[in-house]
Amino acid sequence: MKYIDEFRNSDIAKNISVAIAEKARRLKPINIMEVCGTHTMSICNFGIKDMLPDNVNFISGPGCPVCVTPKSYIDKAVAFSKKPGVILTTFGDMVRVPGSNSSLREEKAKGRHVRIVYSALDAVELARKNPDKKVIFLGIGFETTSPTVAASLVYAKKQKLCNFFVFSGHKVILPAMEALVKDGDVRINGFLCPAHVSTIIGKKPYTLITGKYKTPCVIAGFEPLDILQGIYMILEQITSKISKVENQYKRVARDSGNKKALTLINEVFSVEDSEWRGIGMIKKSGLFLNKKYSDLDAEKVFPVKSVTTKPDAGCICGSILKGIKTPFDCPSFSKTCTPEKPKGACMVSSEGTCAAYYKYRIWKE
Repeated sequence: MKYIDEFRNSDIAKNISVAIAEKARRLKPINIMEVCGTHTMSICNFGIKDMLPDNVNFISGPGCPVCVTPKSYIDKAVAFSKKPGVILTTFGDMVRVPGSNSSLREEKAKGRHVRIVYSALDAVELARKNPDKKVIFLGIGFETTSPTVAASLVYAKKQKLCNFFVFSGHKVILPAMEALVKDGDVRINGFLCPAHVSTIIGKKPYTLITGKYKTPCVIAGFEPLDILQGIYMILEQITSKISKVENQYKRVARDSGNKKALTLINEVFSVEDSEWRGIGMIKKSGLFLNKKYSDLDAEKVFPVKSVTTKPDAGCICGSILKGIKTPFDCPSFSKTCTPEKPKGACMVSSEGTCAAYYKYRIWKE
């Protein structure tokens, strides 16, 4: 790639959309799940839905890390922020996610030490500069961000920092994909696999989906031509009655993934069952600090009283994350739930499906 415009060429996009229409002409309705929230934003932003034939349908998946973080995690984070001497650090989207009784933004307004950082190492540096404070970093995200958090923990350990801690809400994507393809509530005919995650894990993990469930998987980039080519590749597999993992995003994602990043994940985390917002508990889908790093585990060092988590009133974020419904099915969408005053995580995050529909698609309906 020399220029970004090469992947936004309207003439090429039209040609691919014609090829997609021809490929889909004799097919029954097809549901393609774009797992990643960044894909969702691109699809809405560039009007890709409008370039597809009526029998090719996109359904958004659970690839937005803020969106799938359960409310119970937010409630615990709020409880941590209230502890004396604690500086709670987080990425920006998390401060606005509503918990059962408060949000981190509300706690910050009350005088709690809640700070937005741009990397886990920023939080480590904050701990180094404030030895009299206890700095807790909220670790959320998939295999894309977990290696950076793992690196910060390794660094803190080497520096013998005793006041840096991580509250891990990290997740791995494949178990969620398997849970959804097994779910009878939604029929998935193909996966547009997450590009960022795939740069870390590579192609091999997705063979579980293509082999066991005979569902095509294509790793695709985020530009319009990437996505359109990825759709065509999925339809090619469906019409050929084959199922395999293909890598459209070869300019960035290697088939073998990133071995150094995977080594870091394995060094710091253990894989355990984890709760996903709207989906529930998924086996072996969460990354938690292992025994070696337990002294830096916020949950173990700062126990909090049991918090009763309340369900989201008037929010169907869970059904949207499962691909069963769209934001337009929600009676609160764009009325009592907006980016300025969100009811749930899907409207808060910049990668959330509700946020994408609100920004790019609401005017079309």
